[in-house]
Amino acid sequence: MNLPELSFADVVQPAWNVSPRVRALVTTRDGGVSQPPFGRWSDGTDQPGGLNLGMKSGDDPAAVAANRARLLNLTGVSGAAWLNQVHGAGIVRAEDALAQMHASGAPTQADASVTDRAGVACVVMVADCMPVLFCDEAGRAVGAAHAGWRGLAAGIVERTAGRVAELAGVEAGALHAYLGPCIGPDSFEVGADVRDAFMDGLDVAQRDATASAFVEHPRNKGKYLADLPALARLRLQRLGVTRIVGGDLCTVTQRDRFYSYRRDHETGRMAALIWLDDQAQTLGD
Repeated sequence: MNLPELSFADVVQPAWNVSPRVRALVTTRDGGVSQPPFGRWSDGTDQPGGLNLGMKSGDDPAAVAANRARLLNLTGVSGAAWLNQVHGAGIVRAEDALAQMHASGAPTQADASVTDRAGVACVVMVADCMPVLFCDEAGRAVGAAHAGWRGLAAGIVERTAGRVAELAGVEAGALHAYLGPCIGPDSFEVGADVRDAFMDGLDVAQRDATASAFVEHPRNKGKYLADLPALARLRLQRLGVTRIVGGDLCTVTQRDRFYSYRRDHETGRMAALIWLDDQAQTLGD
């Protein structure tokens, strides 16, 4: 079966005003070769052509490899720093992760990567967790963080922002941030333990703001509906980061566009990538 090649029409791109040297995208479930249940969703059915990028998802490894090749062909990058994500707060240089992959064949264990080198993509995979992409306006450094609730509570967003700012030679507040597709606030049911993980150690003002991101579940007593993008915005704003876009696409409810582990369990993985274009100059050059 001849399936259309992956195109930029199949992906989501941040609507931010930064240097053209910064390139970024989040894949959807369209534009690949995977078969159901990892296919594309159209007309209420799972069909061939899914862009599943997760090697541990249960999909045919050859299909996932072909999908990754399609993605690299679209971006034109020389390498993508695929990670072994563990819902933690570990960060690695993207070029170091690539070197380890080439040397051992195994991905580096981390949940974020950063780089100031052109042509190398920082990558995180998601299927309900939130990808957070960072750059400075001039396009000197970029980073990608995998922010599920555990990583977010552990400081993955703050730590990644700090590393990108250091590489770019700017304050963290000068960064731009993009919140990619994730489980939305009407779908993310959590227990009191999750709420407590975010509330612990905050002062009164911060506790009030954070508490507003948790709404008591209307049917399940003791449960909450959590707003993951709102929690990320609060943590970014405490760093001084105010140029934040995205956070309005729900992986659970938009079945025709996104994979969702919470919705389907047996499902594919999307990827969020950010890289520096080696054909473009930084602003001011």
